[in-house]
Amino acid sequence: MQDPLTAVFFLIVLIFSVIIHEISHGYMALYLGDPTAKLAGRLTLNPVPHLDPLGSFIVPMLTYFLGGFVIGWAKPVPYNPYNLKAGKWGPSLVAAAGPASNLLVATLFASVWRLGPALGLSGAFLEITVAIVMVNVALAVINLIPVPPIDGSKILFAILPYQWRGVEQFIRRYQFIILILLIFFALDYLFVPISFVARLLLGA
Repeated sequence: MQDPLTAVFFLIVLIFSVIIHEISHGYMALYLGDPTAKLAGRLTLNPVPHLDPLGSFIVPMLTYFLGGFVIGWAKPVPYNPYNLKAGKWGPSLVAAAGPASNLLVATLFASVWRLGPALGLSGAFLEITVAIVMVNVALAVINLIPVPPIDGSKILFAILPYQWRGVEQFIRRYQFIILILLIFFALDYLFVPISFVARLLLGA
């Protein structure tokens, strides 16, 4: 069984990372002209409005103790695509803001890790920065999977040429089956790009 204190630590890191992710969706929507998330009180670092009992607590703890990794989510930030100024690109820009924010957080803490010895930071603190990098890289990579309702689907559907719209229709029609297959057969393969990006940022 995994260490409960470590599980709680990763849960806290995950919660605040997904909150940053969701807030970024809301701020991008606000920048593009839609105030829905702001009016709903979701542009806040206060975790209470964002927490989902299943995705923010139960699933992360189960996945950690059963598999040694953490998977979870917060309540999606609401937005109205009809208010966005960017036309068909609006939903994809809102979607991309989430993974981009996680990569930004990962890059920031990776920089702290790289500069840690020169700044005289303790080994324990540097281990925390590595954990934050790993969680945020994982969130970014997972959220770029191009299957609804994951963010990557909105990005993919925005850039698909019109003559490839059959691909979008196929993915939407069978999205539940595709997600189940990904969970059971492809989840382990996600560790490859996650590890690659993390090593690229950390330099190790």
